[in-house]
Amino acid sequence: MKSALLLLLCAMAPTAMEAQVYDIDFAKPQPVYTDELGYGYDVTSAPDKKNPSTPFYFSVKVPDGNYRVKVVLGGKKNSNTTVRAEGRRLLMDNIETSKAKELKTYEFAVNKRSPQIDEKNRVKIKDREKNYLAWDNRLTLEFNGTNPAVKSIHIEPANVTTIYLCGNSTVVDQNFEPWASWGQMITRWFGPDVAISNHAESGLTARTFLGSLRLDKILSTLKEGDYVFVEFGHNDEKEKKPGDGAWYHYVYNLKIFVDQVRAKGAEIVFCTPTQRRMFDKNKKNIVNTHGDFPAAMKMVAEREHVALIDLNEMTRILFETLGFENSKRALVHYPAETYGKKLEDNTHFNPYGAYEVAKCVVMGMKQLNLPITKHLRTDWHDFNPAQPDDWSTFKWAPSLLTESNKPDGN
Repeated sequence: MKSALLLLLCAMAPTAMEAQVYDIDFAKPQPVYTDELGYGYDVTSAPDKKNPSTPFYFSVKVPDGNYRVKVVLGGKKNSNTTVRAEGRRLLMDNIETSKAKELKTYEFAVNKRSPQIDEKNRVKIKDREKNYLAWDNRLTLEFNGTNPAVKSIHIEPANVTTIYLCGNSTVVDQNFEPWASWGQMITRWFGPDVAISNHAESGLTARTFLGSLRLDKILSTLKEGDYVFVEFGHNDEKEKKPGDGAWYHYVYNLKIFVDQVRAKGAEIVFCTPTQRRMFDKNKKNIVNTHGDFPAAMKMVAEREHVALIDLNEMTRILFETLGFENSKRALVHYPAETYGKKLEDNTHFNPYGAYEVAKCVVMGMKQLNLPITKHLRTDWHDFNPAQPDDWSTFKWAPSLLTESNKPDGN
């Protein structure tokens, strides 16, 4: 009787065993997500058959951890599909199937997390984060593109290397268009043996990241062989309490990251803060707005033998190469008619800019000869910020989630 019931359940719904293995067949009708059911279409209802370019979302309720996801894309018609996870983490973009019934299979790893650390402690997330897809009780996949087509999804737990990200609004999984960060784009370049767990949040400093127990959350699952990437500076430079500044509290807090991560047998990597788009009066060269903070991070890296990626220098080259006008194409600069009000932000990246900065980070990994780079996807090509991709040919399928208010911090 028990085995007969199990077969019946498998025929009606995704496989959802104790091991949290899911198989979703989109040839069969699927429900709208509820917590009680534990799977289904999310954010919006089922795909809009009258408007095939409308994105759709599918969620499964799973515990915190890493999951290997296999998607089979394609269908009866030509398709163009972009796959993202959780808070708009890019996984695969612009996958084309050009003939009837052509199918393409892709695998990747997705990290799912919640604020819970243990029985007594939780991450002190901000009010604005409470509705983020990245902090809830489910793993959410977004299928986007000019004509997204998905045949099936397979999800299972995975014991893979994890890259944890610590930082501010230039790193966080930005939940809303048109804002974006390198942390949610770097996921595009790693195969199914690496998961990215992004714990950054807008407005944070090294001190407030620690104070909100985000490092504690990372340490609760961090293991030997994992990586922790740290980028702070934009907001730290605004702290004005006694002892604040580049050479005291900032370096003191960076040392905490180093010691705690190494105590777990993991590798730590520093990233100097990305430049703001601040040109000199001749509109030729970027003006450093970070004071001594990049130098202070470099000092700690040298003293503690920490691998360092100089994003400060790489983004200077990127902005100066694009030039005064075209560098706006990498940041949130949009006319009023696009998002309801004029946006002129010289700190926060749009999807194109975040995509380019993510390539800078990956290139920094390669220049450091980090072992993790053996897991880069086969379509990765080495990148030079002095030769950026053409912004005019960059293709991005916008999410349904938009917000004109700028993130915290600057």
